[in-house]
Amino acid sequence: MHRTVVLNVVGLTGELLGDATPNLKRLAGEGAMRPLETVLPAVTCTVQSTFTTGLLPSGHGCVANGWYYRDIAEVNLWRQANQLVTGEKIWEAARRRDPAFTCAKLFWWYNMYSSADYAVTPRPIYWADGLKLPDIYTEPATLRDELVLRLGEFPLFNFWGPNADIRSTEWIARCARHVYDTRRPTLTLVYLPHLDYNLQRLGSGDPSIEKDLRAVDAVCGELIDHVRKDGARVIVLSEYGIMPVTGAVHINRELRVQGLLRVRVERGLEKLDAGGSEAFAVADHQVAHVYVRRAERISEVKGLLERLQGVDFVLDREGKHAAGLEHSRSGELVAVARRDRWFTYYYWMDDSKAPEYARTVDIHRKPGYDPVELFVDSNLRVPRVRVARRLLQKMLGFRYLMDVIPLDAALVKGSHGRLNEHAGEGPLVASTEASLLTGTSVRAVDIKEIVLRHIFD
Repeated sequence: MHRTVVLNVVGLTGELLGDATPNLKRLAGEGAMRPLETVLPAVTCTVQSTFTTGLLPSGHGCVANGWYYRDIAEVNLWRQANQLVTGEKIWEAARRRDPAFTCAKLFWWYNMYSSADYAVTPRPIYWADGLKLPDIYTEPATLRDELVLRLGEFPLFNFWGPNADIRSTEWIARCARHVYDTRRPTLTLVYLPHLDYNLQRLGSGDPSIEKDLRAVDAVCGELIDHVRKDGARVIVLSEYGIMPVTGAVHINRELRVQGLLRVRVERGLEKLDAGGSEAFAVADHQVAHVYVRRAERISEVKGLLERLQGVDFVLDREGKHAAGLEHSRSGELVAVARRDRWFTYYYWMDDSKAPEYARTVDIHRKPGYDPVELFVDSNLRVPRVRVARRLLQKMLGFRYLMDVIPLDAALVKGSHGRLNEHAGEGPLVASTEASLLTGTSVRAVDIKEIVLRHIFD
């Protein structure tokens, strides 16, 4: 077996490779690089599940970063249990071929309770009073204390939210190097998220993105050099390309205007009543799963959405089947935004009635993805004072809300989820082993087999 390291450099595209990415460019030049044909929706949980299983969403079941659980009438995003992913995983297939094979899965999603030998993933501590503290989940459990002692506390608040920056990616890379050296896994899967942040905040055309490219390239270069000295093969890939956007589509507000979406009022604030709604959307970047309560209303809702400005097309049952999205977790309809638009989860009509979590970083309670969590509300008189006050309340043990997130969807300048129209703006796969990347492009469903070839060829 050949030791193999897979670096998932989120948001990396062929168009972004260049003078600002000398290490990644060199790897692609010395080996090979191909455009990657991703899946719909082109979002983290879906694409990673396709990479690890070789299946379309209709096969592995991860139809988005989250979905509506009809049996409990709740929307849940960003869950971590690997049991949510159906299908044989890369590491299971490799272990069948050679029982001596081992795998380290580092910060890839669905990373809890999997059959991988080693795992590290964010797992905050949620106290009963609402306090959230940084922490990680590891397999084996003893690895957690070892990593914290060696690397310090995982910088959770630099992994997502207004402070998201290179520090979380640097920590993950140091973690990967430590696990690689001390556990000697055959396959190491590493998730490096840094490009995701400012590509969504600023858009790919912003000149400051060059700084982010240089930062993530430096992290990759150090890791690549380290493992290649040990004889490892390296694959670099990405899940999607981020497209510039000029506005948002408030799909749930339109469903509410049409009398299809229902809310309930709790102490003057509005909460989505998913179970009581005739139709509502779980928005996820540029794709939205629309759940329609009664089959006889599907056609009506489809027509309504097709007329909604900013919607490109709507998949019904036949469309979902053709796209590889026909699964019980999918909405009865799947809406796809125009390439310059994205979907908000917003369902309230008056910001004064927005739920308390709307102005916080709360990826689990929001019934849809919210990239506005990457910003601090500029309307706050002194934002830093608000943050400092909240941190003081935290230190003193008081209940508090870190309510500093704006409700301005226009801030977001980049998004993803729909399929890219041009190879250069889409994801890629590169390898040190040129002979193992054949054809003019690579399908996401073939990544599993490509990784296995790197290990066993």
